[in-house]
Amino acid sequence: MKRPALRRTPGARAPLLLTVPALLAVAFLMLPLVGILARTSWGELGTHLTAEPTTQALRLSLLVSLWSLGLSLLFGVPLAWLLARVPFPGKAFVRSLVLLPMVLPPTVGGVALLLAFGRRGLLGPWLEDTFGITLPFHTSGAVLAATFVAMPFLVISLEGALGGLRPRYEETAASLGASPVRVFLTVTLPMVAPGLIAGAALTWARALGEFGATITFAGNLPGTTQTLPLQVYLLLQESPEAATSVSLLLLAIAMIVLIALRGRWTGTPGDHRERSAPRPEEPTAGDVRPEPPVYVREKAPGYDLEKAPRERWPLHADVTGFTRLTLDADPGTTIAVVGPNGAGKTTLLRALLGLTPRAHAALRLGDSDVTALPPHRRGVAWVPQDGALFPHLSALSNTAYGLRARGVPRTEARRAAQAWLDRLGVGHLAHRRPGQLSGGQAQRVALARALAARPRLLLLDEPLAALDQTTRAHVRHTLRRHLADFGGVCLIVTHDPVEAVSLADRVLVLDGGRVLQDEPPAEVTRHPRSPWVARMLGRNAWPGTATADGLDLAGGGRLVVAEPLPPGTEALAVIAPEAVSVHREKPTGSPRNVWPGTVREITSGGSRLRLLITSDRAPDLVAEITPQAAAELRIADGTEVWTGVKATEVTVVPL
Repeated sequence: MKRPALRRTPGARAPLLLTVPALLAVAFLMLPLVGILARTSWGELGTHLTAEPTTQALRLSLLVSLWSLGLSLLFGVPLAWLLARVPFPGKAFVRSLVLLPMVLPPTVGGVALLLAFGRRGLLGPWLEDTFGITLPFHTSGAVLAATFVAMPFLVISLEGALGGLRPRYEETAASLGASPVRVFLTVTLPMVAPGLIAGAALTWARALGEFGATITFAGNLPGTTQTLPLQVYLLLQESPEAATSVSLLLLAIAMIVLIALRGRWTGTPGDHRERSAPRPEEPTAGDVRPEPPVYVREKAPGYDLEKAPRERWPLHADVTGFTRLTLDADPGTTIAVVGPNGAGKTTLLRALLGLTPRAHAALRLGDSDVTALPPHRRGVAWVPQDGALFPHLSALSNTAYGLRARGVPRTEARRAAQAWLDRLGVGHLAHRRPGQLSGGQAQRVALARALAARPRLLLLDEPLAALDQTTRAHVRHTLRRHLADFGGVCLIVTHDPVEAVSLADRVLVLDGGRVLQDEPPAEVTRHPRSPWVARMLGRNAWPGTATADGLDLAGGGRLVVAEPLPPGTEALAVIAPEAVSVHREKPTGSPRNVWPGTVREITSGGSRLRLLITSDRAPDLVAEITPQAAAELRIADGTEVWTGVKATEVTVVPL
């Protein structure tokens, strides 16, 4: 079968006004390189490069550049982390100091170094008298000069990488018990390794080619400070052919570094290729794997998975700041935290972790007051919405991370981690990295990691929000079963009423950082005290002020109820959508509350249709009817209808 010829899709033609200057710029940059290639004496290249002064200068250049790279890593990495992670007065000034050597003429930099570290400089006499160190005209001076001009490349590159790393990975590691140094070494650095390697390569290449600051500060002494760029400078006066050959060597080194950086570390938009294996598809209802038995038989020596639930940690917290509340919970209690965006839900979790200045939590877990302890010593494990699995570690290493952070030997930690993965039905995925897991699998690994760390308080921030309905139901079942064995307290932030009702023993309703309701799910469902919660549960919620026979609605209109509250009481009227009757003509029967309206939106909710009906005589109303009723009433978007609600169908809750 003949394959059709490939045709290039025509694109927008580049404007001539831009193309010509761009080509001239390329020619301008290319011509000097072509000049080196054209003027190189290829027959004498080997002789020039193996001459004793050249090899001596090359060895010295490599020594100086490697020492410069080491000093840049030693001081530049902490400086980059400070600029990227810590707010402090004068940060802009410090960043300007970092950038200064990149724009400063090298000879001016050499003069500045001489005035600071020379024999008559600010620190030079003290260094010589105290330690016997003389930097000018010494190899150490060449190292110092190269470090001064090259270290900014490392700092800027690494700061950019750190700035792009979302702090939730480091915060999650801290919640698993890792100290700040351990977090930096095991999470931060591995995740910014491309930026670090790119910066290190640029730093080394810049130090290798340094000339101006070196000759000004350290001089040009053969075998001591005469590096390869300085050798080129001398050869230009004595043997231009040899200078060209040595220049070609430096050019080749620079090109190798740039090609390696672009091809592997830096990349450009559009050139990126995904290197991880494709993510498996989410399981469907027909292919959900059966879960293994609750407990595995093989256990690590010294670690008994079945003993964990026997430890009990009640919770007491006094939270102040943006979120204000007092929270008490017995061991084994699961609390669903709900509320609109900005209500203070995540602030509450971060206050319990000790990670936010917006709120402060005086926290007691069991018999221990952990208020003054840093996050990694509180025994509070956090599972963010996306799990925040460390991408450079396998599922097994992720799960063992908290145990390793607490000093558990590697073999024991990994065996215990495998037990938890088996328990949550993902043990067969232990060798995979997060990029090779589906959403549901990743969430179960994140939960296994948090539980394996043996926390006293478990915080789950919308753990199922990113999953599809089938996977969410499966993970919810798994989570409910394992929370039943948890010996501490669990807080779950959620916007899903099914999660709140099925997983929680209590529902904590927040709004504006204050508690509106803290009661069992059944009570919150029957008598929601927040319009947002009522709507989350699928009900109509109308705030207003009680009158003798009903409610004056805040949005305008009047509502008659069967059991009115004392007049003047601020209250919330809750009406189930199925209690709203829909008519094409004004009803004349029993409904006490009747309004005209217009259908503005029709959505499907299982076997029923939900209608959003607007009216100038009442707030927006949601009604549920069957598809058959909708067909009989000829309901469509924009249809004029009448709605009715019986007084007995209205629940009034005082606020």
